Amino acid sequence: MSIVTVQLGQCGNQIGHEVFSALCSDIRGTHGLCSKNENQSYQDSCKERFFCEEESAVPVARAVLVDMEPKVISQALSMAASSGHWRYSSHSHFCQKQGSGNNWANGYCVHGPRHKEAIMNLVQKEAERCDRLGGFFTIMSMAGGTGSGLGAFVTQCLRDAFPTSFILNHVIWPYGTGEVIVQNYNSVLTLSHLYHSSDALLVHENDVIHKICAQLMNIKQISFRDVNQVIAHQLGSVFQPTHPAGGGSGYSRNPLGDLMETLVPHPEFRMLGLRNIPQMPESSLPYSTFSWPGLLKHLRQMLIANAQMEEGIDWQVRPPQPGSSIPSTNKPLHFNTSIANLLILRGKDVHSVDVGSFQDPSLYTSWLNPQDAFNAWKTPRAFNKYEKSAALVSNSQFLLKPLDSIVGKAWNMFASK
Repeated sequence: MSIVTVQLGQCGNQIGHEVFSALCSDIRGTHGLCSKNENQSYQDSCKERFFCEEESAVPVARAVLVDMEPKVISQALSMAASSGHWRYSSHSHFCQKQGSGNNWANGYCVHGPRHKEAIMNLVQKEAERCDRLGGFFTIMSMAGGTGSGLGAFVTQCLRDAFPTSFILNHVIWPYGTGEVIVQNYNSVLTLSHLYHSSDALLVHENDVIHKICAQLMNIKQISFRDVNQVIAHQLGSVFQPTHPAGGGSGYSRNPLGDLMETLVPHPEFRMLGLRNIPQMPESSLPYSTFSWPGLLKHLRQMLIANAQMEEGIDWQVRPPQPGSSIPSTNKPLHFNTSIANLLILRGKDVHSVDVGSFQDPSLYTSWLNPQDAFNAWKTPRAFNKYEKSAALVSNSQFLLKPLDSIVGKAWNMFASK
């Protein structure tokens, strides 16, 4: 099934471009480390999901680009076309000249209603080009005006126009130190509206990705493009084809539907986090070796201790013992309880991996059976030159602190008026 990506605002369009570049680079790579048939099946499945083939033989991204300023969209269109490997459709973008001025209400109440028909016509055309529509994947920031305000409005329109289709919103959490003076207002308003219309929200925190760029990727002067490429790699590690938990021979047919079924067992809990391991500069890959037990041990502790990367994990945090409701120490343990987890494994010897440590009942809330709360998807096809890699999509308490912080700051700003 195909996914239509809706790129909203400057941030959404820049990340969207990097996502399609990463996907295209992966399917063109000769580093699959699997059989020729497996590799061909993987490439076909990815192309059906994210690209449509036209007479030019250059894959065309299944995407709609929306921004209230033309600069970023024109850059994305030209960079994609000049790559020679993929491109955007010349008729699937919408832009204006005035911008939203980081004002959520401007995007939601002014630009949204004014341009609703034009934007939804583009989305409808893109959806009609799919033989089988699996759903919509929107990419947006929460801090600005267009991504957050217009993004929330467009998501609402998608829900009204496609009531039975899955909608996954990918949202970028703003830097804690602040990019925009009203970013906390914008974020709270965006989240409250998305909760009504989206099936799930996949969250990336700018501060976390910045840290990954500095500490794991060893980038000295970090640009937005560096940050976006790390995000794109992590998204690709989730959305590229995998064999579903049942162990069938074919690749997952409806990635968004399978994702929701696995990770959103209750409609009130729909915020998803993503951890990826390993992550390192491409130049270091030939000198690195990884074992599945080592990768999974680190990834499990990252989940338990709510660490976002493999460096600096707190190994002291342990799951509570069965029957103990109070931590044994005076200091509260920062244990991250999960509602649901999805483990995605890619690469060599993947089908012999033991994932039992993620089925430990102490990792999960008491009202769910751990057998229902955990799933693993696998493929022997390596991703993005990593011989072995693992991604963990988690519905857990990971966002409590950032959410508390952003609501607190918004309330303080409001109360000080």
